[in-house]
Amino acid sequence: MKVSEKQWASRRVFLKKSLLAAALATGFAMTAGSAFAATGEPEKEDLKFGFIKLTDMAPLAIAYEKGYFEDEGLFVQLEAQANWKVLLDRVIDGQLDGAHMLAGQPLAATIGFGTKAHIVTPFSMDLNGNGITVSNEVWDMMKEHLPMQADGKPEHPISAKALKKVVDKFKDEGKPFKMGMVFPVSTHNYELRYWLASGDIHPGFYAPHKGDVAGTIDADALLSVTPPPQMPATLEAGTINGYCVGEPWNQQAVFKGIGVPVITDYEIWKDNPEKVFGMTQAFTEKYPNTTVKIVKAMIRAAKWLDADNNGNRAEAVKYLSQPNYVGADYDVIANSMTGTFEYEKGDKREVPDFNVFFRYNATYPYYSDAVWYLTQMRRWGQIAEPKSDTWFDKVAKSVYKPEIYEIAAKELIAEGHAVAAEFPDFAKENGYKPEQKDFIDGISYDGTKPNDYLAKFPIGLKGNDKL
Repeated sequence: MKVSEKQWASRRVFLKKSLLAAALATGFAMTAGSAFAATGEPEKEDLKFGFIKLTDMAPLAIAYEKGYFEDEGLFVQLEAQANWKVLLDRVIDGQLDGAHMLAGQPLAATIGFGTKAHIVTPFSMDLNGNGITVSNEVWDMMKEHLPMQADGKPEHPISAKALKKVVDKFKDEGKPFKMGMVFPVSTHNYELRYWLASGDIHPGFYAPHKGDVAGTIDADALLSVTPPPQMPATLEAGTINGYCVGEPWNQQAVFKGIGVPVITDYEIWKDNPEKVFGMTQAFTEKYPNTTVKIVKAMIRAAKWLDADNNGNRAEAVKYLSQPNYVGADYDVIANSMTGTFEYEKGDKREVPDFNVFFRYNATYPYYSDAVWYLTQMRRWGQIAEPKSDTWFDKVAKSVYKPEIYEIAAKELIAEGHAVAAEFPDFAKENGYKPEQKDFIDGISYDGTKPNDYLAKFPIGLKGNDKL
């Protein structure tokens, strides 16, 4: 139901009075016993945030529906956006105060790949949550090359080497093999490229210094952009042979009987960072209190989403299925959001960590997460020139803002909404995760040594390479 301006204003006045009364009743006890001064009143109360219709926008929906934004004195409107470019542009020009973003968007904007603007993130929205789906025709061809379990179902994870035989067949017949992803700097683009390359399928290079931003130089598989909600229809029309996207659009292919999800990003890189909440640097500097309060509300939402071993997920799916949020059928969203994932029709498996919103420090903006995205930009040519390890670190620290997150977390602890054990040890945390080894190709990643990491890949730019 759309709320009128008059209703919105009335609700806001009522809530402000309620919050003030509550604060007076408690005598601001929280600040009296704290070792730090609590954040003051928000400098900006009325906010508009954007999102794309994906299940991982859930922290925004829950922060709104559960009143966590209002607890912080924030009066938020959530608005679905047509695509990732429109969303980013509207944050940059101030039409939106912040948004559910692809992790690569703040980084790419800050370094000037695409629209240049200094975008930052003090909050990571989730881990995992994506999948790669192929058409029924491609799946039937892949299955011939897959090892099977005793029950006749394919062994997982599925290697892209099985797809390579299909891609080679297309090539021999003079047909292009096409796959969709949601945006050039999306997690989906990098995950799809990572999986393809691990199976010796070249996903193509970008050459922005030559004006080539298609990303298809030397490609065995041609990748192109399709907005997430349009993925199933584009696959069904035969325009693409497969895609990488977030939920619920892989499960939608299963429900419609038009395709088969072959692998999740959890299997490509266990507990990989997904979306972030992005704002302009200027917004965080002009409205520091507001920024902290936004993060506080979203941390509480993320915690609620993972509480009681995902016990709140069914309720979350009810919210997300509403047309003003994701707008897909309840059963389609629940298929992955409640701890399972369906591959081929009837092959539903337990994947409790397919969507992670809070556990494993999912909300903390690690510099190493940022550096990984930058390495993939370099690997595929979006960063055309060689860069030093120091450069990667500097860019990561200019975009990811754990210092804001820390303030928000400590306030929640002081208020009794969280406990210290639920967060990193802020006194010791340096923003870099220990070396990570759970990748499908067995290549380990140390965020403090990005150039050494790039040198490990047989396919991709590294060192002084330049197209």
